[in-house]
Amino acid sequence: MRRFLTTLMILLVVIVAGLSALVLLVNPNDFRAYMVHQVEERSGYQLSLNGPLRWHVWPQLSILSGRISLKAPGASAPVVTADNMRLDVGLLPLLSHRLDVRQIMLKGAVVQVTPDTAARAPQGAPVAPQGPAESGGTGQNWVLSLAKLKLADSLLVFQPQDKNSSPVTVRDLQLNMSVDSALRTASVSLSSRINRDQRDLSVSLESTLDVQNLPRSFSAKITQLDYQLTGADLPAKGVSGQGTLDIGWQGLPEQVSVSGLKLTANNSEVDGGLTLAMGKKPDIRSQLHFARLNLDELIGEPDTEETPTSAQNSNPAGQVVLPRPVIAGDTVDGPFTSLWNFDAHFRLSADSVRWRGLDFTNVVADMENQHGVLAVNQLTGKLGQGTLSFPGTVDARKNVANLTFNPVINNVEIGPVLSAFDYPIALEGAISLHGRFSGHQLDAEAFRHNWQGEGALSMTHSRLLGLNFQRLVTQAFARADSRIQESSDNGNSDNTLLADFSADLALDSGTLDLSNIQGSSAVMNISGNSSMDLVKEASDANFMIRITGGWKGDSKLTQTLSQTAIPLRIYGPWQSMNYSLDVNQVLRNQLQNEARDRLKVWAERNKESSKAQDLKKLLDK
Repeated sequence: MRRFLTTLMILLVVIVAGLSALVLLVNPNDFRAYMVHQVEERSGYQLSLNGPLRWHVWPQLSILSGRISLKAPGASAPVVTADNMRLDVGLLPLLSHRLDVRQIMLKGAVVQVTPDTAARAPQGAPVAPQGPAESGGTGQNWVLSLAKLKLADSLLVFQPQDKNSSPVTVRDLQLNMSVDSALRTASVSLSSRINRDQRDLSVSLESTLDVQNLPRSFSAKITQLDYQLTGADLPAKGVSGQGTLDIGWQGLPEQVSVSGLKLTANNSEVDGGLTLAMGKKPDIRSQLHFARLNLDELIGEPDTEETPTSAQNSNPAGQVVLPRPVIAGDTVDGPFTSLWNFDAHFRLSADSVRWRGLDFTNVVADMENQHGVLAVNQLTGKLGQGTLSFPGTVDARKNVANLTFNPVINNVEIGPVLSAFDYPIALEGAISLHGRFSGHQLDAEAFRHNWQGEGALSMTHSRLLGLNFQRLVTQAFARADSRIQESSDNGNSDNTLLADFSADLALDSGTLDLSNIQGSSAVMNISGNSSMDLVKEASDANFMIRITGGWKGDSKLTQTLSQTAIPLRIYGPWQSMNYSLDVNQVLRNQLQNEARDRLKVWAERNKESSKAQDLKKLLDK
């Protein structure tokens, strides 16, 4: 044991002595010109090292520098600046006075990818013809000769070539890259935080890069991706998830592809892929499949005009959406102006979709955008036992978009739909609708105020809750005439039941008109028309109701009433409807008709009488 400790101490002394001698014999500043020359020769970039270089021996033999900057040829600003740099170097090559850099570490670096930091040719320099040879050089591969690159607590500023576009700032950038020069692959570990438009995105990922064909193409396999998005227009808890995907890029023609995508977002799951062809106008092709898509968790609850207290009570899950601040003086573009900037073809499918509390299944969408015109070739799904289809177009070629849809709805329960869009109409039943509607914005509020269209509406097994037309009419007649009694056949419910219902529908800027109304049940037939104000949530309906069952009392009178159409008006706000039923007028008309019939019979029996002839003339008038 003593011999082992002695040997270990001797070895330690030798190492310390060797490092001390190395520090005394080798001056790191001797490599300054060499490093500047190597960077410029391999990449064309100019490396500036401010301050003296010095040794750092623990835990890794390193060279420390002061402030550094890296500038592209002809650029007006450096692409990389850092307060200090650490170069981890090999020990044995230093004995031969050679610099073997194992890792470069920058802490607190600022990386700017902007038009000001891009390389520029000298003024008056000849312009080389564009072609495959332009990107065939290997000068862009110089960074791959590094064994390891590390960025800590750094900042990345990215701005497209258009200087009018706002830059994207990536904060808290942590990057670790290890390069296998033999296999020409790189392992990358990255985490960062992006703040833009009052939203904050935190991202961390593990990836493997294949750069064998760089700069012509490269591919990346992201084996682990974690993210969280919070901020304006999002749920209070934000949107977070994990995923994996493969990314490929090629230079000629320039194209980005995503395949093997598997991503979660809150309670949603998506897989599939897409391709993006770059150019003057990008072209996107995607095919995505959602096992689950919960839009309520991704975009938050729909906006309402409730007070904060009532909104909190109606939202027990606490999904509060933070509104985005509006900057005074800004020009707000339409929601579809982005369609001008790209062409696309989207194919989407979803096993289940939850939106506004409604659960859709077997949703399929096929949409194509060409020159600012989005054609919705297919948008279908199932809601309960019913089916829905919403083909249409979105024309965004002008400042005000024009939206046109031709909905085809079959056998969909209307009650949950009315509740989802905050309509206080107590109506149940299976609805079918075929029509054509148009507007300028795609939201419930715009539909209430500005949309127009027409269609044909029908319902089966409908129930108007809280109002029984049959009992309302028979009770009114029983109170007005003692010859009529209320029948127990009217039922005990406060609902109007119709086996079938149909009407023609017309929507005009918040006014929904129903004409040619026809409805029937075992004891009642109705006809008429109705006008509803979707903004004020009020309606005015005029019906002619024929109660064919439920009468009791004088048989001749009840038989007559069962064949008489009785006018009924339902009007007022939806939450406190009023009705008007003129029973006395109906009875008066009935008595008049009965008297007229009896007088006609008497006149027929007494044709020869002068009084009968005078009465007949009077009845004819």
